[in-house]
Amino acid sequence: MTRQVHEPPFPDGRLARDTDPSVDPGHRFDVIVIGAGVVGCAVARRLALAGAEVLVVEKAADILDGASKGNSAILHTGFDAPPGSLEQSCIAEGYAEFLDIHERLNLPLVRSGALVVAWTPEQEARLDGIVEQAHRNDVEDVVRISIEEAGNREPGLGPGALGAVSVPGESLVDPWSTPFAYLLQAMAHGTRVLRGCVVENGSFDGGCWTLQTNQGELTTTHVVNCAGLYGDLVHRALSGDEAEFHIHPRKGQFVVYDKSACALSSSILLPVPTETTKGIVVCPTVFGNLLVGPTAEDQESRDDASVEADTLAMLKREGERILPALAGHAVTAIYAGLRPATERKEYRVLEDAARNYLCLGGIRSTGLSAALGLANIAARWLTDGGSAFVPPRAIDWPAAPAISEHGERDWMRAGNDGMVCHCELVTRREVLAALDGPLPARSLAGLKRRTRVTMGRCQGFYCSAELADLAADRFEEPLARAPEEATG
Repeated sequence: MTRQVHEPPFPDGRLARDTDPSVDPGHRFDVIVIGAGVVGCAVARRLALAGAEVLVVEKAADILDGASKGNSAILHTGFDAPPGSLEQSCIAEGYAEFLDIHERLNLPLVRSGALVVAWTPEQEARLDGIVEQAHRNDVEDVVRISIEEAGNREPGLGPGALGAVSVPGESLVDPWSTPFAYLLQAMAHGTRVLRGCVVENGSFDGGCWTLQTNQGELTTTHVVNCAGLYGDLVHRALSGDEAEFHIHPRKGQFVVYDKSACALSSSILLPVPTETTKGIVVCPTVFGNLLVGPTAEDQESRDDASVEADTLAMLKREGERILPALAGHAVTAIYAGLRPATERKEYRVLEDAARNYLCLGGIRSTGLSAALGLANIAARWLTDGGSAFVPPRAIDWPAAPAISEHGERDWMRAGNDGMVCHCELVTRREVLAALDGPLPARSLAGLKRRTRVTMGRCQGFYCSAELADLAADRFEEPLARAPEEATG
């Protein structure tokens, strides 16, 4: 039941306003998707478009609160993926589908292209191999270019570069609106979402799953585990298999330069990758900034996304070595993301057809690019298992909020009720739409990812008071002051 916005909070501390629909006890879904990161949102979309009745459960207060909240926002071609790997095929499928659907979902795509730049003789010796690998992955437009040509394309490159590879298809996307749009489309076709819902255990009786959660029992025919950083724990709870795979979180820290720095590079500047990481990237963003990162730091904690001063200083030095003019621009934000790395480099896709269970685990730095391809795996898994659904007669294409710098923003339109966040040009109408829409924000972090509020130069110093008023009774943790945590 939906309650009025200004109804007092429940005595037990629950939200004063129910933002997720309740689930009738005993109702049996076709599929429950565990985890509302980019992979879970893409899977929900694909299965809903196939005609399945889907429930998405997410343990956090809002979607995209795990590995998906912090990344470099690049749509990869898969040019450097292991040839013949599942990762490569998922990226190729996902890339092609994103190009096909992004305009209908109002998602930005900036075809910036990328340069893989070699700075040492050892790195230069690997450039021809990168081109060969790209061609094996059917990314045929990847070519070796001279350092003179690279300098003509990117005049701001620092001294000492020895060679480069051009990857025209690498592009910039909105890392938050993209999965949000996937889930909105899924919801337009009947998918329901439960946030703050922790899956604790589950049992399968030969035809039906019963999941034990902190919100009661949930019943479904199929389960798809997209739990990201907690994917191995969910897998053990449901399968009883403790040896299949283990998540070893890998932290990536970033620095975000002021919008004045964005003009310093029009391309994504990639390093020559290593066996463990794609390395530190310098690239513009669709939000008009320029970012440097990520690092690759293995750790035990699944939720510690703290940043360290020494590491951020190193990122600044590295960024300013690659683009020396960065030294004249301010850093306006810092953040860290955690990637669900495992003991193996490859994705951990585990199917148990006898128990109607699929695990999409170990999806590391390429999850944003591979999500639609992984969703196709889930759809084929259901079909191959004999499930038959009736797809909708007509497909609804809800438009994602336009929050990138590429295209018309709400502040340009009449009747927007004025500006709330002047740094990022976010209007009051945008904030209220994010608080009252079909999947309303339930935390400040969720509101940021839907609108960009507090992400600019002042990091919320000037707009937090008004945001606190607008979001009154909406969040589990009320807003009362400027945010303490800077984010990209």
